[in-house]
Amino acid sequence: MKLSRARLTDDEIRQRLGQLDGWHFQGGKLHKDYQFRDFAQAFAWMTRVAEQAEALDHHPEWFNVYRDVRVDLATHDAGGVTEYDFELARRMDAAVQS
Repeated sequence: MKLSRARLTDDEIRQRLGQLDGWHFQGGKLHKDYQFRDFAQAFAWMTRVAEQAEALDHHPEWFNVYRDVRVDLATHDAGGVTEYDFELARRMDAAVQS
């Protein structure tokens, strides 16, 4: 799979958001709040996602308190959202099912 680090336009982002469940475009980033059963489940998910992020060489901004994880995705060197952010969002959602 060949992904581009070219910044997507706001229209391209809004069109692609329809392919994701529960993600929003706010503050120039893709955003989603996840809630898990407890801290251990949240941390286990973050560990699975960290492995995916390393594989992509693309890392999330995230914040964890107990069972809640807030995620923002943007490609900093592109100055906005790219295909890498959408791919990591898909992988994050898939990791919830794991």
